[in-house]
Amino acid sequence: MPIIRILPHAELCPQGAEITAPEGTSICEALLDHDIEIEHACEMSAACTTCHVVVKQGFNSLGEIDEIEEDLLDKAWGLQPTSRLSCQAMLAKEDVTIEIPKYTINHARERH
Repeated sequence: MPIIRILPHAELCPQGAEITAPEGTSICEALLDHDIEIEHACEMSAACTTCHVVVKQGFNSLGEIDEIEEDLLDKAWGLQPTSRLSCQAMLAKEDVTIEIPKYTINHARERH
């Protein structure tokens, strides 16, 4: 199973973390399954950017970015060349390292 390394995030994962998830799992699902409460205001339907992550390592191993995701990413806070919506980024065999941005487009964080 691929490993996801999460860089420290002050609120969601202060010490950082290293988790595993089966291939074909979205990064968002993997984080939530390991009690890392990343925002996902649209319930993982690719309709918002609250689950935006920056992939620091392993970007090319993730599934292709479709046009809907590309368009949405243009609205994400802190957009980087290796940004993905974690609900759309499916794990393959390669390990990945991600950073969860400090802010999202939501002013009030929803509790799921």
